[in-house]
Amino acid sequence: MHFEWMMIPYSLLTLFIVVNYGLLLTALMQKIGARVGRRYGIPIWQNYIDLVKNYGLRSSITHGVMFYLGPVFRLSGGVGLLLFVPTIYGSVMFSNLSFAGDLILALYFVFFGALGMALGAGESGHPHAAIGVSRGLSQMTAAELPFALAVFAVALQYQTLSITEIVAAQQGAVLHWTLFTNPFAVAAAMLSFLGSMMRPPFDLVLAPQEIPIGPPTEYHSSYLALMQTNRVIFPIAKIVIYMNLFFGGAASWPVFFLKVFLIYLFSLFVGVAFPRFRVEQSIRWFLVWALPLGIVAIVLV
Repeated sequence: MHFEWMMIPYSLLTLFIVVNYGLLLTALMQKIGARVGRRYGIPIWQNYIDLVKNYGLRSSITHGVMFYLGPVFRLSGGVGLLLFVPTIYGSVMFSNLSFAGDLILALYFVFFGALGMALGAGESGHPHAAIGVSRGLSQMTAAELPFALAVFAVALQYQTLSITEIVAAQQGAVLHWTLFTNPFAVAAAMLSFLGSMMRPPFDLVLAPQEIPIGPPTEYHSSYLALMQTNRVIFPIAKIVIYMNLFFGGAASWPVFFLKVFLIYLFSLFVGVAFPRFRVEQSIRWFLVWALPLGIVAIVLV
């Protein structure tokens, strides 16, 4: 692979656009969820205020080194996933640092942030940290397995590990999208998507109705700001993967904004319609409903 240094400024521009869109979109989704519950919700600009405030704070509390590297690894996973995946199809400027075989690297980045946070939480010294780690890794494994099978099915279908080539194979008409050519893979991936977004009914790690602790309590000041930044980058980055693999990609920024909004809205709709699962219910749900769809998708290909 020949590395193009000129792509770095364009990749940073992509990151700037996605961060701002993520800040606005995350607040908009929270407001929509609040209106469903007959509440007013936060202002659209609230995420900007929180980030500026938290980045300006400093902490004197000391823990182990890995505790502070956890948010860094988490943010690295989201940023890396975004920068190594093409954002706008057909645009040299916004192809980012993608290359042949970038699909495999993207799968690694999906797991990287969660594993880093697990190591960081494990060194926090809190007696309940093990509960959050076990919940998070158990659900992540159960949810990502159907997604991995769906990705393998798509790679077999198009005979490539290049995300750009997969998007190119879906051009020409809506019926060329993987959504219509391999619906079982898309169904497995979208069910997995619900778990990766960490919204109800799969918000097991934070467990807001059960344990008043977790990363937002253990991490504070600029460390919390790093996690908040990743919280607006990682969902968009993963949605870009779904958009490119299953929904034909995006050839322009307006199409990008629309498709990302609709995919994000899918997780919000499920979140406001269903109550939270228990840990064993969540894992059983992915293994019973999502995993067989992924297996069927590979068998049919």
